[in-house]
Amino acid sequence: MDFFEFLNTAVTPYHTVDALKSFFKANSFTEIELGVNLEPAKAYFVCREASVIAFRTPKTWNDSSRFRIALAHTDFPTLKISPNPDVVNAGVCTLHTEVYGSPLYTSWLDRDLGYAGALAYVDADESNTLKTKLFCGDKLFRIPQLAVHLNRGVNQDGLKVNPQIDFNALWSGALESNASGNRKNLFVKALEKELPEGARLIDFDVQLFDAQPANRGGFNDEWIYSGRLDNLSSCHAIAEAIVGAKSAESDCLVACFFNNEEVGSTTREGAASNFLKSVLDSSTSLRSAQNDESHSSLASRLSSSIALSIDMAHAEHPNYVEKHEPNHAPLLGKGIVLKTNSQKRYASDLMSSAQLRLLCEKAKIPLQVFIMRNDMPCGSTVGPTVSASLGIPTVDIGEPMLSMHSIREMMAASDHADMIKLVEALYR
Repeated sequence: MDFFEFLNTAVTPYHTVDALKSFFKANSFTEIELGVNLEPAKAYFVCREASVIAFRTPKTWNDSSRFRIALAHTDFPTLKISPNPDVVNAGVCTLHTEVYGSPLYTSWLDRDLGYAGALAYVDADESNTLKTKLFCGDKLFRIPQLAVHLNRGVNQDGLKVNPQIDFNALWSGALESNASGNRKNLFVKALEKELPEGARLIDFDVQLFDAQPANRGGFNDEWIYSGRLDNLSSCHAIAEAIVGAKSAESDCLVACFFNNEEVGSTTREGAASNFLKSVLDSSTSLRSAQNDESHSSLASRLSSSIALSIDMAHAEHPNYVEKHEPNHAPLLGKGIVLKTNSQKRYASDLMSSAQLRLLCEKAKIPLQVFIMRNDMPCGSTVGPTVSASLGIPTVDIGEPMLSMHSIREMMAASDHADMIKLVEALYR
């Protein structure tokens, strides 16, 4: 799967999963519902809204069978268009947005913004049957900054963004109205044009995104500039590895892509849901089909399995080197980052970290180590959530990047190649 095409296509979690589904289907993965009987040495995937889990069953399921799991997330910080978004000011139609996750506020100003998402609707002749459609609009919106002449101290005092006031997106200068002169629901009417003729829009989940395509940067084209690198890079690396892998002799190879990590994962489709456990439980159908008489419980199998929680990592910023712990400052282009935290904001522990180090040694992949400064709070990932709920040894890793949670981020191409190589080694 072409990395740049994936970055440009996966503009919402729905589109991320849609691109992954197409990639899996093109490589002989079968989409299934939970509960069906599985066959040995086959490739499957299961979807739940904007999350997807793909897996390869082992050639033989026996008492020593374990799971090798890679975890990533399909969502990213953004601005979601609110349910009643229309605001008219100064002769311009604007859209009120709601902040999703923790974006770097100022990076969303003065950018070309696309809009995309999922629409729930009913056909004109099937009013009781809800259908959904993904779409990506073909117009560009914008959130312009106030001119420096009207905000004289901005360069000295810094720009302060109030997300309630400053994130209304300008989308049209045409003041259309209905017969009663009501200017509300104009955006809903615009969305209805994305539906089949006669269909009625019931609800929508639409967000803004950076419309500038991904690109190479640096004097030697060594860097990648793009929106949504966190965490589409991890999704791409895992997808490439699981598709290129072969079924193991006795282990089940699993690739997880969860939605809602940026808002805590406690959703039906998030890492804190029962989705992954339900998929792993489905392996019982394969054991039954093979007349396996082993009695190892799922819990005991998981306790001796391994999971890589793959998210992005903070590279040392050349203009702000003081923001890193001096002995634990990963560099762009110098390899995979092992993320550890004594407050357990990352899932890495002694044995999972040691297993990662061995894996990197065998695969000849450079490894760096990151810890947060003691005087700064540490972020988290899906790793602790999955590790705590399933009891599986988990290590948090990532590719070093700059401008994390900006609308447009930056990473080294060589680190992405190393991540693909590492996940391939996990599955091999």
